[in-house]
Amino acid sequence: MVQLLVSPVHRFSGRPAQGPASDPVGGLVQEVHVRRHLGIVGDRYFAKPAHRDASVTIMAEENLPTSINPAVDLRMTRRNILLRGIDIDAYLDQIVELDTGHGPVVFALNRAARPCAWMDAVIGPGAQRALRGKGGVRCTPLSDGVLRVGDADFRVIGPRVRK
Repeated sequence: MVQLLVSPVHRFSGRPAQGPASDPVGGLVQEVHVRRHLGIVGDRYFAKPAHRDASVTIMAEENLPTSINPAVDLRMTRRNILLRGIDIDAYLDQIVELDTGHGPVVFALNRAARPCAWMDAVIGPGAQRALRGKGGVRCTPLSDGVLRVGDADFRVIGPRVRK
């Protein structure tokens, strides 16, 4: 687990030319508390019915467009969890678990997190295109738990059953 982001505010609203809203708390944290079917405690999507199936977004560090901006991180992509060494986009429609030493947290990987025009405004020109097909996955947490920055175990449980 490389980075974790909890953002209580929507920074990317309106037009990208207007620039992002400020984030009063910065967002990057060392630990997150995940709640089953609700998301990450304190995040802007926590317990929001419209985001029930997409309350947490996981991304692979290897997919960050560092050639466009070497300083790119979760504050710019607005994803919640950044993993190293796992092509998370390849596990779409799977149930997976992450364990950073405090017990596994289970996620249903529901759909691709598609990059928007804000990526070009915040990261740099070409970032939206660079992130197509590898912008991460939107997830539903299926268990409660704690995740921390540091070593993490990743395990695929099996396919997600569509309703």
